[in-house]
Amino acid sequence: MTRRRKAVVAVAAAVLAVGAPIAIVVSGGGEAVPATAERAADLVLTPEAVDRDAARSEEAADPKSHPKVVEVRGAGAKPKFENDDSRVDGLSPGAPSDASVKADLREARAELSKFKRYLGTTAFLQTGPRARVLRDGSAVAPEDAPEPVQRIIQAGNAIAKFPYKWGGGHGAWRDEGYDCSGSVSFALAGAGLMKSPLASGGFIGWGEEGPGKWVTIYTNPGHMYMVVAGLRFDTSGRGRAGTRWQEGTRATGGYAVRHPPGL
Repeated sequence: MTRRRKAVVAVAAAVLAVGAPIAIVVSGGGEAVPATAERAADLVLTPEAVDRDAARSEEAADPKSHPKVVEVRGAGAKPKFENDDSRVDGLSPGAPSDASVKADLREARAELSKFKRYLGTTAFLQTGPRARVLRDGSAVAPEDAPEPVQRIIQAGNAIAKFPYKWGGGHGAWRDEGYDCSGSVSFALAGAGLMKSPLASGGFIGWGEEGPGKWVTIYTNPGHMYMVVAGLRFDTSGRGRAGTRWQEGTRATGGYAVRHPPGL
């Protein structure tokens, strides 16, 4: 036995004799020790894990031997990290670069600005003596309706015939489809009444209680719709045109009734 191996055996014997915390971790006995910066949570005592250089040297000296004792160097000691400014952490595979993220943000802001300009004016909205639904599924706003009401109708027209999509309109204002609360949120946002969409249950405490003069919201945790200038904006009950705008009414039992302040 070499002098080095004798020293190793002596160290291992001392560790076993005093019942070192490492033995507790390995055997699983005793009170659980929380993982901290000074102690590894899952310490596996194998030659490769503790000291790879020592393991390679031992195998080179005797390839057939399998060491029974492992010399633990610095186990349990607080790790030391060198401050190497020359090391630069690379991006994870597939992660977008900063330039790509900034480009996407610029494009999104441009689209949002264009969208706001469209909804910020009622120049494209058809008006008439009363509110009604045209054959193409769009709604005509009353000429005497307040500006916010006309903008709600205009925004509703923009998605009136979009397909129903569960969760649609909640991840982004512009979507391929909209659910009931996403549709109402979108139309209200067109008038600047909402900054972010709400689920139907979130509208139960929104705005003011009771019906409004121009806009009334009917909501419960399972479904919602609203009536704007006498027209119902609803994802259910759509007719041949497939539009959310409907002139017919529906039962209101079981719904909380709310309205935007002042409308």
